[in-house]
This record gives sequence, structure tokens and C-alpha cells, in this order.
Amino acid sequence: MNQNTNKTVLILGANSDVAKQCIKQYIQKGFSVIAASRNIKSLEEFVQQNKFSSEVTILSFDSADFDSHKKFYNELSLKPHIVVYAAGFLVDNEKALRDFKGTKQMMMVNYMGAVSILNIIAMDESNKNLERIIGLSSLSGVRGRKSNFVYGSTKAAFTTYLAGLRQELASKNIKVNALVIGYIRTKINEGLQLNESLIMEPNYVARYIVNAGNSFIIVPNLKWKIIYLILKVLPESLVAKLP
Repeated sequence: MNQNTNKTVLILGANSDVAKQCIKQYIQKGFSVIAASRNIKSLEEFVQQNKFSSEVTILSFDSADFDSHKKFYNELSLKPHIVVYAAGFLVDNEKALRDFKGTKQMMMVNYMGAVSILNIIAMDESNKNLERIIGLSSLSGVRGRKSNFVYGSTKAAFTTYLAGLRQELASKNIKVNALVIGYIRTKINEGLQLNESLIMEPNYVARYIVNAGNSFIIVPNLKWKIIYLILKVLPESLVAKLP
């Protein structure tokens, strides 16, 4: 149901499967959406297919092009009430260990780019609209595991950043949430051998983002909540035995 909120949400990395579902659900709640991504063509096709042209503004945004972030934000016609950082990049851990190019790209997209643009947004004293910042993190960042610790380290850093940002913005009553997410049926996971019973659909995860409450860490799905809690307390000797 459209609630006519007259509020704006900025989705950074809006071309992901989860982000596209967020666009749909925010529109259903009455938000105007600024969808920002490197892949403008794909977003335009998505908007046209769903007849969202009047509700969605599409902008070019490259999370790894740090020097462009200030200009991007300053030129927004509407300053957002909600910001969702959904940009992400993943390369196989073995490849990341042997080729720093992929590792560097993960660092830039998953962490450095997020810090760059979110610092700009969070420190804008003139934007009285800002109510919430949501970052999409990962269970991979909870503990270092030999199968994905390079990617996981970028997500761990992002979660730590969001935790501090939450404290920084608390006095302004701006909420910060970290979605700590497990396996999703998305493009980024295509070809990976994953446990089918643990895979979540993008629209399911999007509901947790769009309806984020006061909790800092939000873990969609009961199974993943249990896994998250186990990972937090598991002795290092047992973590070392995990894949």
C-alpha cells in the first residue's frame, strides 16, 4: 500500500538484485527513490519494465571513484531521508590471495567507497531530512574463515565502521543499521556451491532492509541468526575447522 510519505531514499549500488527489490518495496511505502549505480542501462530497463519512471530517479555512481563522491552528493536535487549502501563486489578467496587487483576492488567497493560517501552524507549539517543509514554487510565478516577471509575482512571493516557511525549520529536521532546477511539467490553468488536450504530470496532480504527498526545488527532469517550467534561465540580452534 502506498503511504504517501513524501520522503526520499537514496540507494547506492542500486543494480543488485536485493537493491531492485528494495526499490519496489520503498515505492510501495510511498517513497521517492534515487537509484544510483555504475550500470545505468540495466537500471533504466528495470524501471521501464516496472513502470516506475515517475517514482525513480536514476543517477550514475561509482563507489570506487572516491573523488566523484562529493560532487555526486552535492548535486542531488533532494537530500535523502534514508540511505542504503548496497554496493558489493566479490572475488573467490583463492583468486584474491594470488591477484591483488580483485582484493583491491573488494576493499574499494565494500569498504572504502562506503566510508567515503557515507562520511559525506552523515556530516552534512544542512540535511535536516536524514533519518537512517543502512549498510549491507555479511556473515562472512563475523569471523575470519579460510574459505572467504579476504572478502570477509572488507565486510568486517564495514560493520565496525557502521557501529561507530551509529554512535556518532545517535545524538542527532539518526539511526544506523547493519544488515548482516547470509546466502542470497543473486548474481554475485551464481556458480557457487551453496546449501540450498540456507539461500534467501532477494525480496525476502529487502523486507528486512525496508522495515529496519532500532536494532543495529539485523540478521534476516532464523537459521542465519542462529549461525550468527554460534559464529560469535565459537572457540578459535573450532572456527579453524570450518570451510
